[in-house]
Amino acid sequence: MTFRERYLAGEIPFEKIDDYVEEWNNSEDTRTLREYLGLTAEEEDVWIDDSDEALMELLEKERRAQQ
Repeated sequence: MTFRERYLAGEIPFEKIDDYVEEWNNSEDTRTLREYLGLTAEEEDVWIDDSDEALMELLEKERRAQQ
């Protein structure tokens, strides 16, 4: 499962994104970081253009909408 899937399912805290990024950095995975994390293009843009906190807020909004 991707970071996004596990986070939205409530399995892991947002801070675990750093562990996923580190795993990707140390792997030979050919996917982009966005693909590896399971983020949408919009989520990636928010993360890059704004901050970790902005991405967390966006994901939280989606998690609440799923409930």
